[in-house]
Amino acid sequence: MAIVADSLQGSGDALLDCYEPARGFDEAFESDGSARGVYRRIVERFGELDAGEAQRLERLVADEFRRQGITFTVYSEEEGTERIWPMDLFPRLISATEWDELERGLTQRVTALNCFLADLYSGDGAAIADGIVPRWLVVSSRGFERNAMGIEVPHGAHCNIAGIDVVRDAGGRYRVLEDNLRNPSGISYVIENRAAMAKACSWLFYDHATQPVEQYGRMLRSTLESMAPGGKDSPHVVVLTPGIFNAAYFEHAFLARSMGVELVEGRDLVVDGGTVFARTIEGLIAVDVIYRRIDDDFLDPVAFRPDSTLGVPGLLGALRAGTVTVCNAIGNGAADDKAVYPYVPDLIRYYLGDEPIIDNVSTYMMWDPDQRAEALGRLDELVVKPVGESGGYGVLIGPHASDEELETARAAIEADPRNWITQEVVQLSSLPSFTGERLEPRHVDLRPFVLTGERTEVFPGGLTRVAMRRGSLIVNSSAGGGSKDTWVLTPEYS
Repeated sequence: MAIVADSLQGSGDALLDCYEPARGFDEAFESDGSARGVYRRIVERFGELDAGEAQRLERLVADEFRRQGITFTVYSEEEGTERIWPMDLFPRLISATEWDELERGLTQRVTALNCFLADLYSGDGAAIADGIVPRWLVVSSRGFERNAMGIEVPHGAHCNIAGIDVVRDAGGRYRVLEDNLRNPSGISYVIENRAAMAKACSWLFYDHATQPVEQYGRMLRSTLESMAPGGKDSPHVVVLTPGIFNAAYFEHAFLARSMGVELVEGRDLVVDGGTVFARTIEGLIAVDVIYRRIDDDFLDPVAFRPDSTLGVPGLLGALRAGTVTVCNAIGNGAADDKAVYPYVPDLIRYYLGDEPIIDNVSTYMMWDPDQRAEALGRLDELVVKPVGESGGYGVLIGPHASDEELETARAAIEADPRNWITQEVVQLSSLPSFTGERLEPRHVDLRPFVLTGERTEVFPGGLTRVAMRRGSLIVNSSAGGGSKDTWVLTPEYS
């Protein structure tokens, strides 16, 4: 039954007529059909629109993205892989109080993960020695990098840019779904979503005061400069990209431009005498900090993959010499491996002496025989995830899977338990989303970004991803998902 308040019911053409929330927690509506506090004015605004006007606004946004080349790449389909970035018009709102708790929880989590990485690579491995995380699990991770052993990083900040995926469960509580500590992407879309919304739907902002997002470039540059070896003043920072054919190249160029630093490829850098230099028309200029958007394996063909043409020969030697800092540090994958994820709450307790502010999703470790037996007995009720994949690839939603898919997953788990975890299904929270004719509930998650250098800062907001297929829990753009502008409200508007 439709639960939209009677005052919003119109002639049958309004976007919110007959709106029915999905099962679980609707962020915009209470169970009695009234709009939640921070959403009241937005709901009123959208209740005044019809489908034709919403379609016109969508076209304005799409045209703006097209003009600026704001795209993403899908590799899994044979037709054109370049797509205009999809953004839904109905924004996500987060009150100041709600954001304060999220900010504290994210800071706590990333601080503990940085402690673990520093302990692992340049400390005495205390967490492993004390049995907090099994040694065999860490060293068997594809993200663990022996070449990073003994390399100290300024401030112990191995993860300078973290993207922590959080969801809200059926009770509206935030939970961490996944940690991204290597090369988390999506921040450029956060900023461009806001710019597009402000241009096409400026009237939506009249009733709210939102925290700005355009300052990210300054925040990132400050973080990276604080990572310069020896605390050097006015360090030379560059962004290292694999090149124009990379799926996230738009973001690489966007970040370099927003920071006012050079965007370089591996061929633009050279190591001489243990120092990294950038080739410029004025000659060689020493580089102090490299914000790399290249995976570990491709960074240095001398130390890693000899067939890599993307990296910088000798870069690992410069790292060991302490003349350059690479952000994020090498080997961070040992901490964001999904097999390590179940241990993060214990790492928070171990390093910080605090209880986690944001809980994990209930997770079963398939390498534990008892947990594996329990999970295999109810695989049709769980989410099955390979520990080394990202972007939603390889994920199986048990309740939506066929018998054949469940049997295939069961065989894969039994053949290689280390490679799998299972989790309880989280009925992701939902928000009204435009389907072309009306607003309907669609499930969402949130990827906030946490910057750590001399200090830790949480960027206000983040990338809200939305599963635009009815009932889907997969929010990734490569699987048909979209995004929303995320508004963190100032205290007086919360």
